[in-house]
Amino acid sequence: MPSTDSTSSTLSSLKGLHIELQAGSTSMDKYPAKQHARRTAEKLQVRSGLIYLPGQPSIYLDDSDQFQPFRQRRYFFYISGVNEPDCSVTYDIARDTLTLYIPYVNPRKAVWFGTGLSLQAAQQKYDIDNVKFSECLSSDMDSWIHHNSHSGKVYLLHPHQPTTATSPGFQGTTNAIFDTASLLPAMNSARTLKSPHEIRLIRHANQITAQAHTSVLRNLHTFTNERDIEACFLQTCVAAGVRTQSYKTIAGSGENAAVLHYMKNDEPLRGRQLVCLDAGCDWECYASDVTRTFPVNGYLGREAERVYALVKGMQEECIRRIRPGVRYGDLDRLARRIMVDGLMKMGILKGGKGGVEEVVGSGVGRIFFPHGLGHHLGLEVHDVSEKPIMAQTHGNGKHLPPSMKEEALLEAGMVLTVEPGIYFSRVALDYMVTEELEKYIDMDEARRYLPVGGVRIEDDILVTQDGYEILTTAPKGEAALEIIREGASRCS
Repeated sequence: MPSTDSTSSTLSSLKGLHIELQAGSTSMDKYPAKQHARRTAEKLQVRSGLIYLPGQPSIYLDDSDQFQPFRQRRYFFYISGVNEPDCSVTYDIARDTLTLYIPYVNPRKAVWFGTGLSLQAAQQKYDIDNVKFSECLSSDMDSWIHHNSHSGKVYLLHPHQPTTATSPGFQGTTNAIFDTASLLPAMNSARTLKSPHEIRLIRHANQITAQAHTSVLRNLHTFTNERDIEACFLQTCVAAGVRTQSYKTIAGSGENAAVLHYMKNDEPLRGRQLVCLDAGCDWECYASDVTRTFPVNGYLGREAERVYALVKGMQEECIRRIRPGVRYGDLDRLARRIMVDGLMKMGILKGGKGGVEEVVGSGVGRIFFPHGLGHHLGLEVHDVSEKPIMAQTHGNGKHLPPSMKEEALLEAGMVLTVEPGIYFSRVALDYMVTEELEKYIDMDEARRYLPVGGVRIEDDILVTQDGYEILTTAPKGEAALEIIREGASRCS
């Protein structure tokens, strides 16, 4: 792990020593950083200017000599492909030149932490035009600003960057040269549609995630605590070469399965019906996001089976309608209507004179399905986009009517999740059911399902030219139950 500590005396005394690390691969299949930089410039709609993005620096934990876990800044990665700390990148739009700045590791530090990446190795590894040491950034920025301030701006992601950047040229230059408003929306727009290379990375992340989910199912009979599930998932990922997760593992059993972002993962499994496992790993900074719900003993009880079947139907009906031109918010509304209809048939919800439509319109469904149907997926698990794929909601939980301005249409190249869920939350039933909503709920029947907790099923979906492709391969439904039972039978 590289260190930010610098010892100038060591540099001067050991100046003659040259350290170099050769790149491990010379594959032509590099991360398409240059393509992404050009795409960002297109979204900026300018022909000149300089894009500047700092990467994530090495940061010590408070009051400690240990580092915080490193996680690369995703906007920086998008136009560099570099997953190393303490780097920066610039893109000269007019000259179509992408320059990477990497830290120089002095020899004394190299003894402790390794040599880091050399200029030659970085040039071979990344899709960039130039590689320089970070010490060159200051003079390069000064030079660019001096020669180009009349014809272009310096594009920064955030307003605070001019005062914290390493270049003194940033400090002494009028703010008129800096544009801190245009780059973020341009990059959000550029990142909305995934390139074939990005799709391959997401697909590979899903493959490893599927291995980890399968390992959990196969070994479930040996687990006694939620932490065992998390440990098994992480161990499988690490063994497959992945040490980072897209988000913290959610392994909620029983009523914990109704807590959307339950992360304690420390309660016993004994006496619990279901486990909701929401877990996905990164692969080269690209996320996967997969949720599976399964019974602890390999067999669904009557109530759990009815809820699972309903959620399964919600997901399948929504996925099969995915194609370019579809409004994702319409799929969300479809899922809620299917849920309400199903919960009414189960006797949990009650209709008024207006039947299903009245119950849907009341917003009562958000007591049992409080989150959206899904989100974009990419460099972030909740990835950025030019426009939201979901409509905003009123404070009372009722959906706004569809709006061309609020909801983007699906396009080929988008990767998104479809993750319907139904939850029986004690907190929601005790504190979120208003008098207006209570008339639509059979509270006694709803509370009977509290031991079920919650059911969520989530897959990652690529929108294609003529429909969709399911990128997630983790087993679910009957296939998952068979793996659980086979694992248990081997020990019987």
